[in-house]
Amino acid sequence: MKKDKYIYPAIFSFDDDGISVEFPDLPGCLTCGDTENEAIRMAKDALGLHLYGMERDNDNIPIPSSISELHTESNQAVILVEVWMPIIRDEIENRAIKKTLTIPKWLNDIAEINKVNFSHVLQSALKEHLGLNKQPN
Repeated sequence: MKKDKYIYPAIFSFDDDGISVEFPDLPGCLTCGDTENEAIRMAKDALGLHLYGMERDNDNIPIPSSISELHTESNQAVILVEVWMPIIRDEIENRAIKKTLTIPKWLNDIAEINKVNFSHVLQSALKEHLGLNKQPN
């Protein structure tokens, strides 16, 4: 089930060359940063992207471990990382995708003279072709 907000504990490992971050409950969800602020920002990004992928794949999203269950080394700290999924879903699903297309040169020349926004025209045409412009009755 999709949730709006997730909070997972992350283990931050502080080393000479930076801070690595892992989420014990989410194998493969790893990131790093040069500073604490960067590591936290990267942890939020990694967590959001990882959970988004799990949601899309209909994977079971595990219940977060309790901080008291986690064991750390002397160079590590446990930090709770929170992500707000509606924002992440919206950013991912509405990001621009670059497409390459081919049109006749003469059509391109006329369109450029008329200052046509190719992206806008293609989006409008695709929406119409897919019936996405029609208002429900």
